[in-house]
Amino acid sequence: MNTPLRRLAVLALASSLVLAGCGRDSADSNDDGGEAATGPGVTSEPCPEAVDDSKGCIYLGAITDLTGPFSAIGIPLQDGAEAFWAWVNENGGVGDYEVDVTTHLKDNEYNPDRHAQAWNEISGDVLALSGSLGTAATEAMMRDSEAEELVAMPATLGSNWLFEDRVLELGAPYCVEGMNSVDYGIDELGATSVAAVHLPGDYGDDVMVGARIAAEERGVDFTAIETTIGADQQAAAVAGVLRSGADLVIMGTTPLELAAVVGGALQNGFQGKFIGAIPTWNAALLQSPAGEALKAAYTWSNPFPPYDADSPGREAMREAAGDSQPNDYFAIGFSSQYVIKAVLESALESGDLTRAGVLEAATSMTEVDSEGSLPEGSGNYAGEPNDAVVRATNFFTPDESASTGASVTVESYTGPTAESYEFTEACYLMK
Repeated sequence: MNTPLRRLAVLALASSLVLAGCGRDSADSNDDGGEAATGPGVTSEPCPEAVDDSKGCIYLGAITDLTGPFSAIGIPLQDGAEAFWAWVNENGGVGDYEVDVTTHLKDNEYNPDRHAQAWNEISGDVLALSGSLGTAATEAMMRDSEAEELVAMPATLGSNWLFEDRVLELGAPYCVEGMNSVDYGIDELGATSVAAVHLPGDYGDDVMVGARIAAEERGVDFTAIETTIGADQQAAAVAGVLRSGADLVIMGTTPLELAAVVGGALQNGFQGKFIGAIPTWNAALLQSPAGEALKAAYTWSNPFPPYDADSPGREAMREAAGDSQPNDYFAIGFSSQYVIKAVLESALESGDLTRAGVLEAATSMTEVDSEGSLPEGSGNYAGEPNDAVVRATNFFTPDESASTGASVTVESYTGPTAESYEFTEACYLMK
């Protein structure tokens, strides 16, 4: 049976767990007054930056891109997660514990080898991962013997996570973004032919395959254009867009390639539209030479509510952010931790704050109350992939007047392709 999840409200963050004396590095009290087992990453000593020195510490690791090609995403995602846990700790923590997500923070530079090295450095010291950026790198880490019961929050929307119990996927997968972008482009923008410019590998291929599936379903021509990382490496991709005859281009790249392809194509007479998956956007692009081209021709696909959404969760996030520059990735990082918190609370209630107990709590979840911070249907990790997958996408347009540089124009769009698609494996495996 699934453990009921408590409502995550600003004024209800302090739990009702009762302190049962010392020795919490091996056991702690649960709601029934019994002892809860603990394991790696859980100590009776307070966190390094504790708000309440009488509480123990739960250490969560994070392996993300702080200096590589996706650092503009990785940094605010981590900042959002840190803000969430600072907010939680200031409001009573999780039972007899506060949570630390900074001591075991590692930069993977978006390099799978560096990711593996980082995991080896922290594997014995963390209960779970609050963030893991990079689909292939996270998959490889999960094959490590030390990760057999590890629960991780992915900073990636690969469709493969629908088939991995230990990874707590959020939002619509990249593949669904590709499907919805094509259906939206056909039905709302009048597109009659589609191309996809994508990086090779899990992320880019997931976007491309989703777009291809939708194009085939809708009976329109489709061209896949594989590219490489680097703004100065996009001449072939621009030429491919122009040759394709497409009037809609789906992008599965970093922001740098997006700017180069959109700017280059429009300079050479391209008259169509671009829709980019969630990792393609960075508000700083508005100040780049491609800014005007992006405002004219680009739409951003993002399954998560906007930063300025009117909900209790977003209000709490904005309060926690303080004077920080509004950032949609910060909002996603903050929101993702509602899931981790609910899992930790459930594990404590069950009396098992070990990795095995956290995994059991996670795989028993059917929903999470994120106070309006996550897409509808988030948090079903007990369901089958086709029951649990989020199929809706929001579409944003670049907007210098918006707090984050992009305004939501279409909310919760689910096209006919994504609505009916049956997932049997990761889309990128069908490249």
